[in-house]
Amino acid sequence: MATSSEKQIEGPVSKTNPASTMADLPDGLPKPRRFYAAATLLAAIAITVLDATMSNVALPTIAQELNIPASSVVWVAIAYSLTIVMTLLPLSAIAERIGMGRMFATGTTVFLLSSLGAAYSQDFTTLIMARVAQGLGSSMLMCLFGGLVRNIYPLRRLAMGISLNAMVVSLTAVLGPSLGAFLLDYASWRWMFFINVPICLLSWFGIRYLPRVPRNPRPFDWYACLLSLPVFGLSILGLDLIASQPLWAVACLLTAFTCGWILIKRSLGQVEPIVPVDLLRITPVAYAVGASAFSFASQMSSVVALPFFFRQVMGYSYTEIGLMLGTWSLGVGIMAPISAWLSGRLSIALMCATGAGAMALGTTALLFYDAQTPYGFVLISMVLGGFGFGLFQTPNNRALLAGVPRNRSSAAGGMQATVRVYGQSFGTALVALGFALGQEHGPSLGVAVAALCASGALIINIARHRNPASDPQL
Repeated sequence: MATSSEKQIEGPVSKTNPASTMADLPDGLPKPRRFYAAATLLAAIAITVLDATMSNVALPTIAQELNIPASSVVWVAIAYSLTIVMTLLPLSAIAERIGMGRMFATGTTVFLLSSLGAAYSQDFTTLIMARVAQGLGSSMLMCLFGGLVRNIYPLRRLAMGISLNAMVVSLTAVLGPSLGAFLLDYASWRWMFFINVPICLLSWFGIRYLPRVPRNPRPFDWYACLLSLPVFGLSILGLDLIASQPLWAVACLLTAFTCGWILIKRSLGQVEPIVPVDLLRITPVAYAVGASAFSFASQMSSVVALPFFFRQVMGYSYTEIGLMLGTWSLGVGIMAPISAWLSGRLSIALMCATGAGAMALGTTALLFYDAQTPYGFVLISMVLGGFGFGLFQTPNNRALLAGVPRNRSSAAGGMQATVRVYGQSFGTALVALGFALGQEHGPSLGVAVAALCASGALIINIARHRNPASDPQL
């Protein structure tokens, strides 16, 4: 039950001073409430990651059972990811106005009901509608993750909280495909959606422990919200269509660019806009956003391209492919707590540059391998890439979340999630383009995309290291 002081800060903040009640907030939640809130957050993270990884494994089975063409069934995954990337920023702005707890409860409910809808779907149209609703529910939860972790943990423990999130993401990313394959062997693909229900119910019981942050009283900008949808959705769709339908691709990209220009121009003149470009004026945040976009593009490019690369170029079995991909995620999970410990002791820019450099080195080395390359060399490259990504994530996210005022933590969290999902979608689209243009060399081009994106993150972090203002002592 909330105390009287907690109830006082649940309402909107002062209109004359938006941060007036932020000073009344404690630096993180007290124990044991902090543990319950962290467990609730981690459960929400787990279901969003599991849902994406497990459902992708089931696509061939879904296509066969529902009689869906292979060219169309991919929209079961695309509809989910596009919904997320299009709605993250508007939903984070709405969360600032209605409160994190209400948004979390709504997102959990939408995700639960849409999971049941997907599980009971009997045709392609119903399944796509359920997946769009699932994407919306997932987006409602994901837009809160950054803001919640910033307010659950005291600042001195923030790196630990971020590393715990990274560990859960890595472990569920590893377990997801295996759990999905197990369910396909012993049950129906529908259980991949049923499994979300108990986790959602457990999350529901933990909502009471989440932090209560003052709400933003400013009116919601519906015009900016509508503009943001085509900016993110059409830019990804345009990249995906370049090889197959170039005219439609150009139309999508031009529309996205035009809407983006109008949106940024409008947002620059606003206080606390839906697209938080005002936060990019904070030097550490600007560097963190740029590095994060390239890093997640590299990570997702690797995930998409490497199975094809290992199969077609290296001649690996599916078991060996699973092992190699698992070592990347395992490397992330091992490095996450180490990175949390180091982030309070070393320069953030130096750690991020080292992590991005390790990713670039690991993915670039793979381009020089062939079927005769010793297994150990490939394993080292994958572990190096995973270690690099794990070393990069915690300090970079800490710089982003701790570098903004507490009253903007929800906007910062939404921006963090948007950059991550958009970077992953952008990397996937570039790999698809490489497959379409490269023909038999497509897998190698996909790995090259991953290496180039990691190099982009490295360059940004080198510039960050050379700029003292970008690396404050947080």
